[in-house]
Amino acid sequence: MAGHSQFKNIMYRKGAQDAKRAKAFTKIIRELTVAARTGLADPNANPRLRAAVIAARAANMSKDTMERAIKRGAGGEGIEQYEEIRYEGYGPGGVALIVEALTDNRNRTASEVRAAFGRHGGTLGESGSVSFMFERVGFVHYPPAVASADDMLEAALDAGADDVQSGDDGHDIYAVPDDLSTVRDGLEQRFGPADASRLDWRPRTVVPIAEDDAITLFKLLDALEDSDDVQRVAANFEVPDEIMERLSR
Repeated sequence: MAGHSQFKNIMYRKGAQDAKRAKAFTKIIRELTVAARTGLADPNANPRLRAAVIAARAANMSKDTMERAIKRGAGGEGIEQYEEIRYEGYGPGGVALIVEALTDNRNRTASEVRAAFGRHGGTLGESGSVSFMFERVGFVHYPPAVASADDMLEAALDAGADDVQSGDDGHDIYAVPDDLSTVRDGLEQRFGPADASRLDWRPRTVVPIAEDDAITLFKLLDALEDSDDVQRVAANFEVPDEIMERLSR
C-alpha cells in the first residue's frame, strides 16, 4: 500500500453561488429521499443515508429540510420512484467520464446527457465502455486542518484504509467498498465527522489534457452538472497547474 498515490481521484465540483447551491440542495434532497426509501430511516443503521446526511451538512442544509426529505422517503407513498442510472463516455482529449444519475424519467435524463456530450466534443458510449478505467472505492474526505499528513496516514491505516492522499485541499482516504463504514467510523472517533463519505469512482490512470481541451471539457462538465438528475460525475483528467491558473482568472 502506498501512503500517497500518484493518481488523484478527480471529481468536478461547482462553486457555491446561490443558483448552484440551490441545485446542489435538489440533488442532496433526492439522495436523502432515495436512501431513506431503500433502507432504514436511521443514518446510523443506513450507510447510504448517513453519507447523504454528511453531504447535506457539508452543504449547510438545515436540519428541518433533511428531516423532511428522510421522512418523505421513509413514508414511501406518493413520492417519485427514482431510478439509478450510470452513463459512460469520452470527453475532449480522450477523457473518460462516468455520470451517475437518479431519475424519475429515464428518457429525459438520457436526452440531457446525450445532448451535453454532443454539444461539447464528447461521445456517449455503452455501459462498461470506460468503467474498466476506474475502480470502485470507499472515499472519505477531511479538510487539511484536522491533522497532519503523517497523523492522518497513521489513523487511516489503523482504521483499515488502503490509501491516503494529503494535500492543500485536504485528506482523501480510500478503502475497499465493504470497509467504508469501518474506516469512516474509525476516523470519526479521532477527528470527528468527515466532510464527505461515499462510494466513489477512482481512475486507475489519469489523462493529461491541453488547454483548449480543458476549456471544452469544463463546459461539458458544467452542462452535465446542470442537470438535476445528475448526482455525480467522475473523470480521469489532469490539468497542469499553470493551465488551471490561467483558466481560473
